[in-house]
Amino acid sequence: MLFMLALIIIVLGILSRLVVHTPNFSPVLSLAFLAGMYLKGRQAVLLPLALMVISDFIIGFYPLMVLTWASIVLISVLGLWLKEKKSLGVVLGGSLASALIFFIVSNFGAWLTLYPHTIDGLRQCYILAIPFFRSSLMSTLVFSVVFYAGYTWVLKRSQGTVLARLV
Repeated sequence: MLFMLALIIIVLGILSRLVVHTPNFSPVLSLAFLAGMYLKGRQAVLLPLALMVISDFIIGFYPLMVLTWASIVLISVLGLWLKEKKSLGVVLGGSLASALIFFIVSNFGAWLTLYPHTIDGLRQCYILAIPFFRSSLMSTLVFSVVFYAGYTWVLKRSQGTVLARLV
């Protein structure tokens, strides 16, 4: 089942970055968080990072991609940290934390490259990013709950079936 989950994360993550969508409304943050919660070892961190590297290779590289990648790694590590506490409440809290991590890290990078290096510039950067945060937060919450519930349902349905023995 973990191989299927890993494959779904890579494919869905890459496709979600390639199709036209509302800005910052994508499953990438929830995929990174849930990869940390469900995948084993280094795979939990390397898989979400790979989806970003592969899709950035297709989309094109940009100056802040290293910070974006760093936030994805941090979100995956958060999922690893919460791995033993799987519940809907933990998924909701982790999703909120994931959106905040991405917001703080990515906009810090935006401040470094696009705004005056002053407290006012930093404040302006984060204030102007709030509409994008709303979209990231909503998508991360929605996708995390859907993926968590869906994966939990599939696991329960497949226990003892041929599917469970195959995956």
